[in-house]
Amino acid sequence: MNKLINRKNLKTMAGVVSLYGIVQFLIMFNILSDYYQITLSLICINIILAVSLNLISGFTGQFSLGHAGFMSIGAYTSALITMNMTDEYSFFIGIAVGAILAAVVGLVIGIPTLRLKGDYLAIATLGMGEIIKIIVLNMGFTGGAAGLSGIPQYTNWTWLFIFTAGTVILVKNFINSSHGRACKSIREDEIASEAMGINTTKYKVLAFVIGAFCAGIAGALYSSYFYYIKPDMFGFLRSIDILVIVVVGGMGSIGGSIVSAILLAVVSLYLQDFPEIRMILYSLILVMVMIVREKFKNKKIKFNGFPWKKPEKVGT
Repeated sequence: MNKLINRKNLKTMAGVVSLYGIVQFLIMFNILSDYYQITLSLICINIILAVSLNLISGFTGQFSLGHAGFMSIGAYTSALITMNMTDEYSFFIGIAVGAILAAVVGLVIGIPTLRLKGDYLAIATLGMGEIIKIIVLNMGFTGGAAGLSGIPQYTNWTWLFIFTAGTVILVKNFINSSHGRACKSIREDEIASEAMGINTTKYKVLAFVIGAFCAGIAGALYSSYFYYIKPDMFGFLRSIDILVIVVVGGMGSIGGSIVSAILLAVVSLYLQDFPEIRMILYSLILVMVMIVREKFKNKKIKFNGFPWKKPEKVGT
């Protein structure tokens, strides 16, 4: 308990609570327009998606391209529950069922696919995401290609903040636990980890299931905020968008994913009228990040995801 109550944690907690209070104040007095509130909601949802994907790809070293598929499971499950239930707790039931269902699907898919490595795993997860999309597209109760509209709006700034902060805390505590250290060892050298007695399949599946669970929460929040969802919103490009946030922020950096989600949302905000330029810009950013990372790698300096933070030397 004493380890949790220290000056650093108290400062972080005070900063987070202050951030919530300031934004809530701006919303209450209509200083923050609806347009900026939508951008704020997208930032929170993207942070949840990026941090959870970072757990799979950045900390465990498993290249996944199907994260949007888990998001769609959470979105459709929550939407169907809130549209068909009049209970005041339907929002929480929708989030819980959506997240659990996404985690179960992640477990079922993860057990066979996570025995693959590298490019093979990426292709397998890409196929998994497309299969989920096709299933949703051909189901009658999901609305088919037209999707679902008129979804009750329960998501607001308070719930976005709580679930975003909760996801970051969950992933950060998992990474700092013995399970997280096992995942990091798999990323560094899977064969050496197995030689040390670590059940690599178990920990890869565990990280995959937690990531899918968080993606389900993000999907549920998304459907309950934007009233309308359709299968095209959760396709391959959506998975690429999430991966771009993770790569730009730095693989294996939670803080970097948060900063990257905010940065790219601001970029998108000012490029709404030019969607084609947005994707070109994303591509250019990826190329630039890869060049910079290669430069840091050659100098044996670890890129920590924060441009204002002094790089950390990792060897001589």
